[in-house]
Amino acid sequence: MKIQDIMTRDPSCVTADASVREAAQVMKREDVGIVPVVEGRSDRQLVGVVTDRDIAIRCIADGKDGTCRVRDVMSTDDLATCKENDDVGNVMDAMRTEKVRRIPIVDERGSLVGIVSQADVLRKTKDTSRAGETVERISEPGGRHAQ
Repeated sequence: MKIQDIMTRDPSCVTADASVREAAQVMKREDVGIVPVVEGRSDRQLVGVVTDRDIAIRCIADGKDGTCRVRDVMSTDDLATCKENDDVGNVMDAMRTEKVRRIPIVDERGSLVGIVSQADVLRKTKDTSRAGETVERISEPGGRHAQ
């Protein structure tokens, strides 16, 4: 099975110039905890992601308000991504290794085309044993983002 078979296509996104309030409004409207950050709305070149936790820790906890910019709170370093034509196993491996619940999906140019969540993996894959192991490993302490 390919990632394109389970991914959410064309997810909502923001640019780095957007306010965190705008990103939070996307999260509320879409009922998600992550929003991909793109260079521009037309080319959708992925430059980062912003999570509800990023907003809470890097904005609100530091005394900033919703007008601070996404660029000031987003994650950009070594983003784990996959390609839509990759096997679903690749996205499960990335989730387990990085201990993240969502992976942006990009095309060969690095433009955002989709996103896969752990729920997509659980509900849409046939390898339920491997999907369960992936979710279990995601929940273990550690990973690059734990620091």
